[in-house]
Amino acid sequence: MIKGNAIVGQSGGPTAVINSSLAGVFKTARDNGIQKIYGMKNGLSGFIREEFVDLTDYIKSGLDIELLKRTPSSFLGSCRYKLPDYTTDSSVYEKIFSILKKYDIKYFFYIGGNDSMDSVAKLSAYADEIGSDIRFMGVPKTIDNDLDKTDHTPGYGSASKYIASVVKEIILDNRVYGTEGVAVVETMGRNAGWLAAASALAKTDDCAGPDLLCLPEVAFDYNWFYNRINEIRKDKKSMVIVVSEGIKTASGNYLCEENNEKRVRDAFGHASLGGTAMFLTHFLRTEMGIKTRENILGSQQRSASHIVSRTDITEAFVAGGSAVQAALEGQSGKMVTFRRLSDDPYKIDVSLCNASEVANVEKKIPDEWIDKTNGYVSQECINYIKPLIIGELTPFMVDGMPMHMHL
Repeated sequence: MIKGNAIVGQSGGPTAVINSSLAGVFKTARDNGIQKIYGMKNGLSGFIREEFVDLTDYIKSGLDIELLKRTPSSFLGSCRYKLPDYTTDSSVYEKIFSILKKYDIKYFFYIGGNDSMDSVAKLSAYADEIGSDIRFMGVPKTIDNDLDKTDHTPGYGSASKYIASVVKEIILDNRVYGTEGVAVVETMGRNAGWLAAASALAKTDDCAGPDLLCLPEVAFDYNWFYNRINEIRKDKKSMVIVVSEGIKTASGNYLCEENNEKRVRDAFGHASLGGTAMFLTHFLRTEMGIKTRENILGSQQRSASHIVSRTDITEAFVAGGSAVQAALEGQSGKMVTFRRLSDDPYKIDVSLCNASEVANVEKKIPDEWIDKTNGYVSQECINYIKPLIIGELTPFMVDGMPMHMHL
């Protein structure tokens, strides 16, 4: 019989499928005989305050698991909490491990991105240092798709499906009057352009797709942008440009900071971004005399469960369950990863990597997948993204509205 309880938390920005990973952790732990499965409210910051919920109070049936899978955002709440290096300050670790002992927790699961894997790696290393048998496992998530060591991350497929769908609709809307105009669409993406690149999937048999992509991987050049717009407008009146919020100039400044506006920063030093589309629409109006409109795709990119990818939500569930299986087999300090076997037919397998190898590392779009001359991505990049958006899983609807689980 398995000894000890389990706890699971969610950290960083939410996704449309992060709760599917939570459901995967819960179901696999319960199916393997772990009786008490806690959820930490607001990640590690809530854990330190001993703000827990008993997940069995909320998940009582298979129907509840399906409802949780279809619920967007982080059911348990989230945080951006940075653990110090325990070699210089071990006090918070001593508190964490005293709480783990108090609740007889032997399995600790953290669903998150780069910074969350930093926490998993540090906690596992401290456990080794003090001879603790508690196991710490990371479950990957991020719409940014910037986690290293894994082919892709749960959350990205659904965000890509939403972005490509919305961009296709914006393209149709932008050309309705038959006059010249540019729609600038801003996606999330601090230093990696995976979300903006996903808009290229709008290029289908019935849609030309966006005309120009501006990615953080390529330094933004005003002269190139000016000339490229003029090239496109020779043949088209209506244009749609998709930009990552994190595009930078060659000097390293975020474009949205060109007006010298100071930005709020989180515990990990990340500046809050946004306003890139507004900056570029102003440039197009004042420097080129073109009618423009900005479209900022904000938090809906990570919460649009009404258009979730079935592939994505299924893989998120698998990632949660695989973390539990690995912990039960004695693994700790690891993150679940996906390895792609083929694009068509789409096949992956599940493996593990050291969480320390993922922490604070950003995976960017490969240079060979970017068409720097024309401002686009290659067909290879499109082929990589396309399988991740396949299939749908519709919400449970009540009185015409989607039903969600909540604390």
